[in-house]
Amino acid sequence: MTNKIIAVDFDGTIVDDKYPAIGKPKLFAFETLKQLQNDGYRLTLWTYRSGKALEEAVEFCTKNGIEFYGINNSFIGEDFDESKASRKINADIFIDDRNLGGFPGWGEVYQIITKKIEFSLHEHGTEPVRKKKKRGFFGL
Repeated sequence: MTNKIIAVDFDGTIVDDKYPAIGKPKLFAFETLKQLQNDGYRLTLWTYRSGKALEEAVEFCTKNGIEFYGINNSFIGEDFDESKASRKINADIFIDDRNLGGFPGWGEVYQIITKKIEFSLHEHGTEPVRKKKKRGFFGL
């Protein structure tokens, strides 16, 4: 089990981007999110949406079996004061369709997270290479 937090975007990531409407769910989005929760990850909805549009997105996710640890905050009930703190939320992993190279798809996202795949620049700094993260003592 893990206690890592994943911040996940809504439009273009969980659903097709039709903002302010709600697009069709991305292939395997809800199945993958449910599996990540079953694996022990805590999910935070991290989206541009606010007000009624945000409420609709949260309700859509709830109807599809996803309850969030936080919604546009680091955790439910967070007392955020923008005069005292940055808006960047606390998360170990961010999933967004506007990543470098775009959104790879939920199957690939799950593999990247669970197999601990990281990306780094090729030794000449010209091309990104995908490699599996090395594990510590006794493979942990």
